[in-house]
Parts: sequence; structure tokens; C-alpha cells
Amino acid sequence: MSRSFVNICVAAALVAGGGAPALASEAHGRDLAAVMTNDTTANALNVYDARSGQLLQALSTHGKGGAGGNARGVRQFDDRFVAAVNFGSNSVAIFRRDGDRLRFDALVTTSSPPVSVDFGNGHMYVAGTTTIESFVMRNGQVGPLDGSATLALAGGGVPEDGSTAQVGVISTKQLLVTLKGPDPGTVDVVALRGGAVDGDPVAVAAPDNSLTPFGFVAIPDGTALITFAHSDGNGLFRDGAFVAVTAAQQGAPCWMTRVGKYVFVANTGSHTVSRLVGTGSHVFVDAIVAATTPGAAADVDAADGVLAVVDHGAGQSHVSLFTYNKFGELSLAAPTVTVGTPNANGVAIVVAR
Repeated sequence: MSRSFVNICVAAALVAGGGAPALASEAHGRDLAAVMTNDTTANALNVYDARSGQLLQALSTHGKGGAGGNARGVRQFDDRFVAAVNFGSNSVAIFRRDGDRLRFDALVTTSSPPVSVDFGNGHMYVAGTTTIESFVMRNGQVGPLDGSATLALAGGGVPEDGSTAQVGVISTKQLLVTLKGPDPGTVDVVALRGGAVDGDPVAVAAPDNSLTPFGFVAIPDGTALITFAHSDGNGLFRDGAFVAVTAAQQGAPCWMTRVGKYVFVANTGSHTVSRLVGTGSHVFVDAIVAATTPGAAADVDAADGVLAVVDHGAGQSHVSLFTYNKFGELSLAAPTVTVGTPNANGVAIVVAR
């Protein structure tokens, strides 16, 4: 695949800071879509009604953006908390849900510029440019650092800037961090003890004829589906190794989200969303094109019957909101939202409680 898609997958700086919120009605029970503007001077989190696309809030993250080529720069937990990375400020902003609004709660400092966040095992995990860190959660708040390690490459050494793609929990004992480069790319298997990062990662190289492990989702059986952004494939990772690779039949698959047995993949090069099914041994393409997007995708998330895709194109960012049924069939739920910034990065669906 053309190396031009490397740059398509890489999100960069955003504009819109924490401007005044556009208020909606005060009705409660909304599903929210939280989108990070990623502005390199004044990063912000835009909060939309996930069903209508109406802008509800624009909240400062109290830091600088600038993350690129990453997944899960925004992540929600328990539909009560939302985390957003301040790449340019070495911090993660934590927001707490309050009715149908979010409010800023805290800043968590990281040892290297953060690019990806996940929650699990009573912890928040942050993958940075060179580190993976765990922060214990206590009394409904993100607490202190209780584990850290330096990311490793399969060929030796530490990652260069821009290599880290995503962190994700796969079990109570392990998490994964994908590293896009150098070719063919690396998956770091990180051991956990009591939920905390424990020991040096085990670096696993991408399989032959595959390039650039990128976005991924964990399956409840302990496996993970992982995209190969620069060789147009999707792989199955199990027990510390790749056991299957399937052609994506689309250009530059980058981001993934899971809904039950279905996995949705945002294909940056093709401006499409595909639908996959994974087993313990195989990856099947269930729908080559389940939906299309206006531009090159920059992240995807789904929950409670809503799937959101952030994309970039012609100097602008968009959010496309789809509904899905029990068969994983997608339908556009609302007119495409124009974010008002060129490089929005990260989206999380926060379900009404």
C-alpha cells in the first residue's frame, strides 16, 4: 500500500479551544459523544448529543493537544468518566459526568507525552511515546501512579516519536500496546499484577508480509483483533502471538470498536467502515463496506446502538453518527457534524445512566 496512507492515518494538531458551550435542553438521559479538538495551544473536548449531533458543551482540557497516528486518545469508563490526552502537556484530563453534562475533574501527569488511554482492573492505563503507566482508581477517582515500564521494540531499542498507537486491556493479567514502527511494527505484551504494570514488556513483531499494527479491540476470550494499517489487513492475536491475518479488502484499516460479536473497522484510505467477526482462530470480513465517511477516519467508538466516526478532509474534521441494529447494520442517525477544527482526534460514546 502507498506510504501516503501513513500520513493519512496520522492525526495532528487541532484548533478550537474551550469556547462557550452551546446549551441544549435540560432533559436528562442523553447518550453523549465526546470528541477531542486536539488543539496544540488550547486543547478542548466537544460534547455532542450522540443521537442528534447537537453540540452541548466545549470544555477546556487544561492542556495542549497535538497527538497523531494514535487510537483512543479519548476513552470513557463506566459511563461516568471521560479521559482525554494532552499530548503537548504530558497530562491526561479527567472529566466526570454530571447529568447530561461533563465537568472537568482532574489532571493526571504522565512521564512521556500521552497518546492512548484505557480503563480496566481498577486502573487507568496510559501509553505515551516511550512509556506505559498504570494509575490506580480509588473511591471513584483516578489515583496515583502504581506501575510503569519503558515500551520496547521487537528489533530492540525504544520507540521513536509517533510510533505508539494504542493501549488496551485484554485480561486481568495483561494489556497490549501497539507500536507502528519501525517496520514491520511491534505489539508489546505488558504483564499486570493486581492491575498494576509489572515488569518489562514482551515485544512481538508483526507477522511476515504485514506492516504497522495499529488499532485493536479485545475479545472476551482473551484474544484481540488488530489492524495492519500499511498492508491492508486485520490480524488475530492470541497467547502472545499472531495466529491469523485476513485481507481487509479496503485501504488503510486503522481504528476498531466492538459491539457484541461484531467489530467495526474505520478504513482511513477508503473512507469506509467495515464489519468483522473474530473467532479464536480466524478473522472474517462480514461486510466490506458497512458505511462511508466524508473524509479519512481519525477514530471510532460505539455503544448503546450508536457508532461515531471522526474524520478529516479538506482542512476540516467531521463526526458521523450511525445507529446499528442486532445484525450490525449501520444507518446514518443525524446530519454529519462539522467540528470546526482541522484535526479532531479521539471519540468516546458515554451512555445515559
